[in-house]
Amino acid sequence: MPLLFIAIPLIELYFIIVVGEAIGAFWTVMLVILTAVVGVSLLRIQGMSTLMRAQRNMAQGQIPAMEMMEGIALAVAGVLLITPGFITDSIGMLCLIPASRQAIIRYIMARASVHGSFNATMGGFESHHQPGNKQQHGDTDSSTGHRVGRTIEGEYKRED
Repeated sequence: MPLLFIAIPLIELYFIIVVGEAIGAFWTVMLVILTAVVGVSLLRIQGMSTLMRAQRNMAQGQIPAMEMMEGIALAVAGVLLITPGFITDSIGMLCLIPASRQAIIRYIMARASVHGSFNATMGGFESHHQPGNKQQHGDTDSSTGHRVGRTIEGEYKRED
């Protein structure tokens, strides 16, 4: 990961120099500014569209999971678009196209796996995954073989 923070700016700089030699320094700077302005404008439009879809899903009682992931992808696109360079702008623009954005999200989600769960008693993240341990979701009762969950006892009082 740290290598990316060195490699990406160097690659961007290389392409900016190549484009600058081909079309001139002034037009290269104008092109970088234009891609940022157009990208941010498209980002605003796509962000509002995603927000409206999420609100519509919530009104229908559905969880807006894809819309939440799209929101994250749009935030990444925003960062990439305001970063000067042609490669980051290209990747940012891909994240702005709904079909490619959703394809990227599906690809990442298909390869992602969760190796832990939130521990409410400790208020932190606790991993239950250990190599060679197939049991990941709580303890089992040795007499019945059934899973035994954790019970959190307490009182609840609503204050408005």
